[in-house]
Amino acid sequence: MRRRACSAPLLLLLLSACATMDPSPGEEEDPSPRYANLLRAAEYPWTDDGHCVVREASNDWPILAERCFHALDRDSVRFRDVTGRCAVASAPAAAAVPAAVALCIFASPAVVTGAVVVIGAVVVAAAIQEGIDAYKRNAARERAKPKTQIRPSSEQEPVSNREPTPRGLSRDWLPPVSSDPTERRPECRPVPVPHRGGNDPHDDCADKVPNNSFPGWDVLVNGKQFDALQLAMCTLWDVKTDDFENQPLRSQRFFVRMKLPELRHEAKLARECGYDFIIGVRSAAHKAVLFDEDPTLKVVVMDWCLK
Repeated sequence: MRRRACSAPLLLLLLSACATMDPSPGEEEDPSPRYANLLRAAEYPWTDDGHCVVREASNDWPILAERCFHALDRDSVRFRDVTGRCAVASAPAAAAVPAAVALCIFASPAVVTGAVVVIGAVVVAAAIQEGIDAYKRNAARERAKPKTQIRPSSEQEPVSNREPTPRGLSRDWLPPVSSDPTERRPECRPVPVPHRGGNDPHDDCADKVPNNSFPGWDVLVNGKQFDALQLAMCTLWDVKTDDFENQPLRSQRFFVRMKLPELRHEAKLARECGYDFIIGVRSAAHKAVLFDEDPTLKVVVMDWCLK
Protein backbone atom coordinates (compact mmCIF):
# COMPACT_ATOMS: atom_id res chain seq x y z
CA MET A 1 0.00 0.00 0.00
CA ARG A 2 1.36 3.42 -0.91
CA ARG A 3 1.76 5.90 1.93
CA ARG A 4 -0.24 9.09 1.43
CA ALA A 5 1.70 11.95 -0.02
CA CYS A 6 0.62 14.60 2.47
CA SER A 7 2.01 12.72 5.46
CA ALA A 8 4.62 10.22 4.20
CA PRO A 9 8.21 11.11 5.22
CA LEU A 10 11.44 10.63 3.29
CA LEU A 11 12.91 8.41 5.97
CA LEU A 12 10.80 5.85 7.84
CA LEU A 13 11.79 4.97 11.37
CA LEU A 14 10.04 2.75 13.84
CA LEU A 15 7.93 4.38 16.50
CA SER A 16 10.44 3.70 19.25
CA ALA A 17 14.10 2.89 19.66
CA CYS A 18 13.40 -0.42 21.35
CA ALA A 19 11.31 -1.54 18.39
CA THR A 20 14.41 -1.44 16.19
CA MET A 21 16.40 -3.79 18.39
CA ASP A 22 16.49 -7.49 17.62
CA PRO A 23 15.12 -9.29 20.69
CA SER A 24 16.70 -12.39 22.08
CA PRO A 25 15.41 -15.70 20.70
CA GLY A 26 12.12 -16.61 22.27
CA GLU A 27 11.47 -13.06 23.46
CA GLU A 28 10.23 -11.52 20.23
CA GLU A 29 7.13 -9.42 20.88
CA ASP A 30 4.59 -7.55 18.82
CA PRO A 31 4.12 -4.23 20.64
CA SER A 32 0.61 -2.85 20.62
CA PRO A 33 -0.09 0.44 18.82
CA ARG A 34 -1.03 1.93 22.22
CA TYR A 35 2.38 1.11 23.66
CA ALA A 36 4.13 2.47 20.57
CA ASN A 37 2.15 5.72 20.86
CA LEU A 38 3.07 6.07 24.54
CA LEU A 39 6.76 5.59 23.74
CA ARG A 40 6.60 8.20 20.99
CA ALA A 41 4.67 10.69 23.12
CA ALA A 42 7.17 10.23 25.97
CA GLU A 43 9.73 12.12 23.89
CA TYR A 44 7.71 15.36 24.00
CA PRO A 45 6.76 17.86 26.75
CA TRP A 46 3.07 18.10 27.72
CA THR A 47 1.27 20.76 29.70
CA ASP A 48 -1.34 18.36 31.14
CA ASP A 49 1.15 15.82 32.50
CA GLY A 50 0.28 13.46 29.62
CA HIS A 51 -3.33 12.73 30.54
CA CYS A 52 -4.68 13.47 27.05
CA VAL A 53 -2.09 11.16 25.48
CA VAL A 54 -2.99 8.30 27.81
CA ARG A 55 -6.69 8.82 27.06
CA GLU A 56 -6.17 8.77 23.26
CA ALA A 57 -3.24 6.32 23.03
CA SER A 58 -5.32 3.48 21.59
CA ASN A 59 -6.07 5.52 18.45
CA ASP A 60 -3.76 5.86 15.45
CA TRP A 61 -1.01 8.43 16.01
CA PRO A 62 -2.51 11.10 13.67
CA ILE A 63 -5.77 11.04 15.65
CA LEU A 64 -3.94 11.17 18.99
CA ALA A 65 -1.75 14.02 17.74
CA GLU A 66 -4.71 16.08 16.57
CA ARG A 67 -6.77 15.57 19.73
CA CYS A 68 -3.86 16.29 22.08
CA PHE A 69 -2.07 18.99 20.10
CA HIS A 70 -3.56 21.60 22.41
CA ALA A 71 -1.75 19.98 25.37
CA LEU A 72 1.67 19.92 23.69
CA ASP A 73 4.11 22.44 25.20
CA ARG A 74 4.77 24.20 21.90
CA ASP A 75 7.02 26.78 23.55
CA SER A 76 9.54 23.96 24.01
CA VAL A 77 9.16 22.44 20.55
CA ARG A 78 10.29 23.54 17.09
CA PHE A 79 8.72 22.20 13.88
CA ARG A 80 10.50 21.85 10.53
CA ASP A 81 8.75 20.68 7.38
CA VAL A 82 11.77 18.68 6.21
CA THR A 83 9.72 16.71 3.66
CA GLY A 84 8.01 19.80 2.20
CA ARG A 85 4.63 18.07 2.35
CA CYS A 86 2.98 20.19 5.02
CA ALA A 87 3.81 23.61 3.58
CA VAL A 88 0.90 25.84 2.63
CA ALA A 89 1.85 28.18 -0.18
CA SER A 90 0.47 31.72 -0.44
CA ALA A 91 -1.94 31.24 2.43
CA PRO A 92 -4.29 34.22 2.88
CA ALA A 93 -4.98 33.33 6.52
CA ALA A 94 -1.37 33.79 7.56
CA ALA A 95 -2.14 33.81 11.28
CA ALA A 96 -3.78 30.39 11.10
CA VAL A 97 -1.20 28.69 8.91
CA PRO A 98 1.69 28.07 11.38
CA ALA A 99 -0.44 26.06 13.81
CA ALA A 100 -1.99 24.04 10.97
CA VAL A 101 1.41 23.26 9.45
CA ALA A 102 2.85 22.37 12.86
CA LEU A 103 -0.06 19.98 13.45
CA CYS A 104 0.47 18.40 10.03
CA ILE A 105 4.16 17.80 10.84
CA PHE A 106 3.47 16.52 14.36
CA ALA A 107 0.67 14.19 13.19
CA SER A 108 2.79 12.38 10.61
CA PRO A 109 2.24 8.63 11.12
CA ALA A 110 6.00 7.99 11.06
CA VAL A 111 8.89 9.65 12.87
CA VAL A 112 10.79 12.02 10.57
CA THR A 113 14.29 12.93 11.72
CA GLY A 114 14.58 16.66 12.43
CA ALA A 115 10.89 17.41 11.89
CA VAL A 116 10.00 17.89 15.58
CA VAL A 117 12.84 19.22 17.73
CA VAL A 118 12.47 19.53 21.50
CA ILE A 119 14.33 22.41 23.14
CA GLY A 120 15.99 21.25 26.36
CA ALA A 121 15.61 18.06 28.34
CA VAL A 122 12.32 16.22 28.57
CA VAL A 123 11.05 14.55 31.72
CA VAL A 124 8.55 11.85 30.78
CA ALA A 125 5.07 12.97 31.82
CA ALA A 126 3.86 11.05 34.87
CA ALA A 127 0.66 9.75 33.27
CA ILE A 128 2.56 8.52 30.21
CA GLN A 129 5.20 6.80 32.36
CA GLU A 130 2.44 5.08 34.33
CA GLY A 131 0.91 3.86 31.06
CA ILE A 132 4.26 2.48 29.86
CA ASP A 133 4.90 0.75 33.18
CA ALA A 134 1.39 -0.77 33.16
CA TYR A 135 1.96 -2.18 29.67
CA LYS A 136 5.28 -3.73 30.73
CA ARG A 137 3.66 -5.34 33.79
CA ASN A 138 0.83 -6.79 31.69
CA ALA A 139 3.28 -8.04 29.06
CA ALA A 140 5.38 -9.73 31.76
CA ARG A 141 2.28 -11.47 33.14
CA GLU A 142 1.34 -12.69 29.66
CA ARG A 143 4.82 -14.10 29.11
CA ALA A 144 4.63 -15.92 32.42
CA LYS A 145 1.42 -17.75 31.45
CA PRO A 146 1.83 -21.37 30.27
CA LYS A 147 1.78 -21.58 26.51
CA THR A 148 -0.87 -23.86 25.02
CA GLN A 149 0.47 -25.90 22.13
CA ILE A 150 -2.22 -26.16 19.48
CA ARG A 151 -0.52 -28.92 17.48
CA PRO A 152 2.10 -31.53 18.43
CA SER A 153 5.59 -30.40 17.65
CA SER A 154 5.82 -33.08 14.96
CA GLU A 155 2.94 -31.40 13.14
CA GLN A 156 4.22 -27.88 13.39
CA GLU A 157 4.42 -26.03 10.10
CA PRO A 158 7.94 -26.19 8.65
CA VAL A 159 9.90 -22.99 9.11
CA SER A 160 10.55 -22.84 5.37
CA ASN A 161 6.78 -22.59 4.72
CA ARG A 162 6.13 -19.72 7.07
CA GLU A 163 5.68 -16.20 5.84
CA PRO A 164 8.82 -14.19 6.74
CA THR A 165 8.43 -11.32 9.17
CA PRO A 166 11.04 -8.54 9.34
CA ARG A 167 12.82 -8.83 12.69
CA GLY A 168 12.20 -6.00 15.13
CA LEU A 169 9.04 -4.88 13.31
CA SER A 170 5.47 -5.13 14.55
CA ARG A 171 2.58 -5.94 12.22
CA ASP A 172 2.04 -2.20 11.96
CA TRP A 173 5.45 -1.65 10.36
CA LEU A 174 5.48 1.07 7.74
CA PRO A 175 6.04 0.26 4.05
CA PRO A 176 8.63 2.06 1.92
CA VAL A 177 7.66 5.46 0.59
CA SER A 178 6.81 5.56 -3.08
CA SER A 179 9.27 7.44 -5.27
CA ASP A 180 6.46 8.63 -7.53
CA PRO A 181 7.39 12.25 -8.43
CA THR A 182 3.74 13.29 -8.58
CA GLU A 183 3.66 13.10 -4.78
CA ARG A 184 5.80 16.23 -4.57
CA ARG A 185 4.14 18.39 -7.21
CA PRO A 186 3.60 21.99 -6.06
CA GLU A 187 -0.07 21.79 -7.05
CA CYS A 188 -0.57 19.11 -4.39
CA ARG A 189 0.18 21.61 -1.61
CA PRO A 190 -3.06 22.94 -0.10
CA VAL A 191 -3.71 26.66 -0.63
CA PRO A 192 -6.52 28.30 1.41
CA VAL A 193 -8.74 30.42 -0.85
CA PRO A 194 -11.93 32.39 -0.11
CA HIS A 195 -15.28 30.62 -0.34
CA ARG A 196 -16.94 31.09 -3.71
CA GLY A 197 -19.69 32.96 -1.89
CA GLY A 198 -23.40 33.22 -2.54
CA ASN A 199 -24.41 30.21 -0.46
CA ASP A 200 -23.97 30.88 3.24
CA PRO A 201 -25.65 27.64 4.48
CA HIS A 202 -23.31 25.59 2.28
CA ASP A 203 -20.22 27.45 3.53
CA ASP A 204 -21.40 27.10 7.13
CA CYS A 205 -21.69 23.30 6.74
CA ALA A 206 -18.22 23.14 5.18
CA ASP A 207 -16.67 25.25 7.93
CA LYS A 208 -18.10 22.88 10.57
CA VAL A 209 -16.57 19.72 9.09
CA PRO A 210 -14.94 18.09 12.17
CA ASN A 211 -11.27 19.02 12.50
CA ASN A 212 -11.43 21.29 9.45
CA SER A 213 -7.94 22.79 9.24
CA PHE A 214 -9.10 25.98 7.46
CA PRO A 215 -12.61 26.97 8.61
CA GLY A 216 -13.74 30.05 6.72
CA TRP A 217 -11.84 29.04 3.58
CA ASP A 218 -11.98 26.63 0.66
CA VAL A 219 -8.76 24.78 -0.20
CA LEU A 220 -7.16 24.64 -3.65
CA VAL A 221 -5.45 21.29 -4.37
CA ASN A 222 -4.40 19.95 -7.77
CA GLY A 223 -6.30 22.69 -9.59
CA LYS A 224 -9.58 21.97 -7.78
CA GLN A 225 -11.26 24.08 -5.09
CA PHE A 226 -12.43 21.73 -2.32
CA ASP A 227 -14.83 22.71 0.48
CA ALA A 228 -12.73 21.51 3.44
CA LEU A 229 -9.44 19.83 4.37
CA GLN A 230 -8.58 17.72 7.40
CA LEU A 231 -4.78 17.95 7.36
CA ALA A 232 -4.13 15.44 10.12
CA MET A 233 -6.30 12.84 8.39
CA CYS A 234 -5.19 13.78 4.88
CA THR A 235 -8.80 14.12 3.69
CA LEU A 236 -10.46 16.54 1.27
CA TRP A 237 -14.21 17.20 1.30
CA ASP A 238 -16.92 18.17 -1.17
CA VAL A 239 -20.03 19.34 0.69
CA LYS A 240 -23.51 18.95 -0.82
CA THR A 241 -26.39 20.83 0.83
CA ASP A 242 -29.08 20.27 -1.80
CA ASP A 243 -32.64 19.69 -0.57
CA PHE A 244 -32.27 16.17 -1.93
CA GLU A 245 -34.71 14.26 0.27
CA ASN A 246 -37.64 16.50 -0.79
CA GLN A 247 -37.25 15.71 -4.50
CA PRO A 248 -39.17 12.92 -6.32
CA LEU A 249 -37.31 9.60 -6.41
CA ARG A 250 -36.80 9.78 -10.15
CA SER A 251 -35.36 13.29 -9.85
CA GLN A 252 -33.05 12.14 -7.06
CA ARG A 253 -31.55 9.43 -9.25
CA PHE A 254 -31.21 11.81 -12.20
CA PHE A 255 -29.52 14.44 -10.03
CA VAL A 256 -26.95 11.96 -8.70
CA ARG A 257 -26.14 10.62 -12.15
CA MET A 258 -25.59 14.15 -13.43
CA LYS A 259 -23.13 14.85 -10.61
CA LEU A 260 -21.24 11.52 -10.67
CA PRO A 261 -18.66 12.44 -13.35
CA GLU A 262 -17.67 15.55 -11.41
CA LEU A 263 -17.44 13.68 -8.10
CA ARG A 264 -15.33 10.90 -9.64
CA HIS A 265 -13.03 13.53 -11.15
CA GLU A 266 -12.63 15.24 -7.75
CA ALA A 267 -11.85 11.89 -6.12
CA LYS A 268 -9.22 11.21 -8.80
CA LEU A 269 -7.58 14.63 -8.29
CA ALA A 270 -7.45 14.03 -4.52
CA ARG A 271 -5.95 10.53 -4.93
CA GLU A 272 -3.27 11.85 -7.30
CA CYS A 273 -2.00 14.01 -4.44
CA GLY A 274 -2.33 11.30 -1.79
CA TYR A 275 -5.53 12.52 -0.15
CA ASP A 276 -8.68 10.67 0.79
CA PHE A 277 -11.89 12.20 -0.56
CA ILE A 278 -15.25 12.39 1.24
CA ILE A 279 -18.61 13.68 0.01
CA GLY A 280 -20.68 15.28 2.76
CA VAL A 281 -24.48 15.17 2.33
CA ARG A 282 -27.45 16.27 4.44
CA SER A 283 -29.62 13.16 4.23
CA ALA A 284 -29.40 9.39 4.42
CA ALA A 285 -31.43 9.24 1.18
CA HIS A 286 -28.74 11.18 -0.68
CA LYS A 287 -26.03 8.89 0.70
CA ALA A 288 -28.00 5.76 -0.24
CA VAL A 289 -28.46 6.79 -3.89
CA LEU A 290 -24.83 7.86 -4.24
CA PHE A 291 -23.64 4.56 -2.81
CA ASP A 292 -26.02 2.62 -5.05
CA GLU A 293 -24.66 4.40 -8.15
CA ASP A 294 -20.99 4.16 -7.14
CA PRO A 295 -20.02 2.07 -4.07
CA THR A 296 -16.39 3.24 -4.35
CA LEU A 297 -17.27 6.77 -3.23
CA LYS A 298 -16.98 7.66 0.47
CA VAL A 299 -20.13 9.47 1.62
CA VAL A 300 -20.89 10.89 5.09
CA VAL A 301 -24.17 12.26 6.38
CA MET A 302 -23.33 15.61 8.01
CA ASP A 303 -25.26 15.40 11.25
CA TRP A 304 -23.84 18.82 12.20
CA CYS A 305 -25.59 20.28 9.18
CA LEU A 306 -29.11 18.87 9.49
CA LYS A 307 -32.07 21.22 9.82
